[in-house]
Amino acid sequence: MRIGLWIDEEGQTIDEIGAAAKAAEDAGIDRIWFSQRLGWDALTLIAGVAPYTSTIGYAVGVVPVYPRHPLALAAQALSVQVLTGNRLTLGVGSSHPHMVEGMLGLPMDRPAAYVREYVEALGPLLAGEPTDYVGERLTARGQVDIAGADTPELILAALGPRMLKTAGELAAGTTTSWAGPEVIENYIRPTIDQAATAAGRPEPQVIAGVCVAVTDDPDATRQWIHDQFGAAGDMPSYRAVLDRGGKAGPEDTAVLGDEKTVAKELQRFADAGTTEFLVCPVGTDAERARTIQFAHDYV
Repeated sequence: MRIGLWIDEEGQTIDEIGAAAKAAEDAGIDRIWFSQRLGWDALTLIAGVAPYTSTIGYAVGVVPVYPRHPLALAAQALSVQVLTGNRLTLGVGSSHPHMVEGMLGLPMDRPAAYVREYVEALGPLLAGEPTDYVGERLTARGQVDIAGADTPELILAALGPRMLKTAGELAAGTTTSWAGPEVIENYIRPTIDQAATAAGRPEPQVIAGVCVAVTDDPDATRQWIHDQFGAAGDMPSYRAVLDRGGKAGPEDTAVLGDEKTVAKELQRFADAGTTEFLVCPVGTDAERARTIQFAHDYV
């Protein structure tokens, strides 16, 4: 199982983010992940941070598909692919109604169907091939030709059955949120594997994004996660995966405890079929620093 590290870029300068990326590379972390939020644009940030490192992979998890047409996203992603020396993993996903409809004013009906059309159109473009795609809700005609760009890995944020089917058939795998090892082993892994096998594709990646805190006070950190992320439990896609795992809220999916306890939990994810454990450090500044050090040492 590979180890990825999510870097919290909020409030950080490019030099601070670059230093964190270089430390992760020096420690042997496989891949650095950035979120697409309302601060740094994640793909642009990756292009800016890449010169601080030389070998580590970079991933964005994830770019919401509704605001960016496949031709525009392909052009940006392939540009970043060249600027990083072909180290990019592109994650895409539907986002959530309160963002797409509430913040952007865009319709978000039947997101699984729209995402499938989007990925069908995007795939050839990322490979530098022309597309003449006309779907029920999406049209994409053209080609993005950028010299020196290898096809980046495409990962789909998928939790529901239809999204997992799309991920298995058309992408390199999925990245999950709020899913514990039992959900991965009993639902996500078999669902995405079945789709990939039927499509004649290789075994998909399952990247588990998990809140982690190496801490001596797990109860306090669990409450911190509830305070910060509890509202995620009300979002339909997250609520469904929490219910599958029998979890009341996001805080119940976190990995908390001392170094030995956290290491044992990581092994449970590996045994469940996780191909990459994405460490998302949470808690106090001291706990986050201790968690990052644990991730560095674990690899």
